Amino acid sequence: MLYSRHFLPSATLLVAISSSANAAIVVYTSQGLWNNAVSGAGLKVETETFNEVENGFHASPFGGSTASVTWSASADRGLFAQDGVLSTNFPETLTFTFTPGVRAVGGNFFGTDIDFNNASVIFTVALSNGTSFTGEASTPESFTGFRSTNAATISSLSIEVEPAQGFMGGGVPPVYPSVNNLYFGVPAPGAIALLGAAGLIGFRRRRD
Repeated sequence: MLYSRHFLPSATLLVAISSSANAAIVVYTSQGLWNNAVSGAGLKVETETFNEVENGFHASPFGGSTASVTWSASADRGLFAQDGVLSTNFPETLTFTFTPGVRAVGGNFFGTDIDFNNASVIFTVALSNGTSFTGEASTPESFTGFRSTNAATISSLSIEVEPAQGFMGGGVPPVYPSVNNLYFGVPAPGAIALLGAAGLIGFRRRRD
């Protein structure tokens, strides 16, 4: 049986997942701790709420942007949005890619059923460098965040979910990976200015 939220078009587009250099990654399940670590690293947080995404089906890939980051969401058989929540049209993997790569990323990752009701799920978030985290979520407030501790950036993440009661079967309804906020850790304006000044000084020295 197919569990589509919308009629599937005859053709869909796929997005390749980009990868980054291996990084030392710290995982957070507290948004407060993630925020403190991000600001302590000289980064600022930019948020994608998906509130401006029109309700209904969206062909894959589908994207948007914050002030500094352009993001693209993809799923093999399309995406579906409702009331600020972005999900997949079928029970399958949801992938986000970021341009440029970010030093930190977090989100409210959870699961919904076919009618967008919250579902109790086991979720796995995997980053472009192979780092992954598995946890349990039953509400949209569930938070998972990652921070690179060196200069390497995070260029993509994917979310998979399964019912917390066990693998689908035996009457267990399907679940869909869902996100209602994405948070990006990007260089603060002051840090960018300092990097620019350092580059200018280096340039002058090379000319002397």
